[in-house]
Amino acid sequence: MRKDIEIPQVENVHIVVVKEWDEELSGQYWNVYVVNDREEEISMVLVISRGNNDDRKTSTLRQNLGDIQPHNSAKVEFIADEVLEFTNEYLITFFAGNTLFERKFIFEANSISEENVTKIPVIDSEGVLAK
Repeated sequence: MRKDIEIPQVENVHIVVVKEWDEELSGQYWNVYVVNDREEEISMVLVISRGNNDDRKTSTLRQNLGDIQPHNSAKVEFIADEVLEFTNEYLITFFAGNTLFERKFIFEANSISEENVTKIPVIDSEGVLAK
C-alpha cells in the first residue's frame, strides 16, 4: 500500500554552482557540483539535469557520478551562460547505507548570478545553492 512506502528526507546533500577559472577556455565559467555534507558516503549517485523556459528547453542529461565520500563533492557539468535564463532542474538519486534517496533541486530562471552567491559547504568557495 502507498501509506506503507517511506520516502526519506534528503539532508546534507546539495546541488550548487560555482564560478571557476577554466584553463582551456581562459575564462570564468559556472560549474555544477553535488556536495555530500553527510557523515557517510553516498553511493551510486545519479543526476538528471534539464532546463526550460517559456518556449525552449534543453536536452535531458544523465550522469552517473559513482560514490561520493563524506564531506566531499563531485563535478556534474559545466553550465553555459545561454541557459542561465532557464529554470534548471537537477534530480539526484543515491543510496546511503541500504536506503534509496531522491530529491529535485531547482535553480529558478536568472538565479545563477554573482548577486546570489553564498558560502558553499565542503567546497572552499562561494556559489549558488539550488532550492
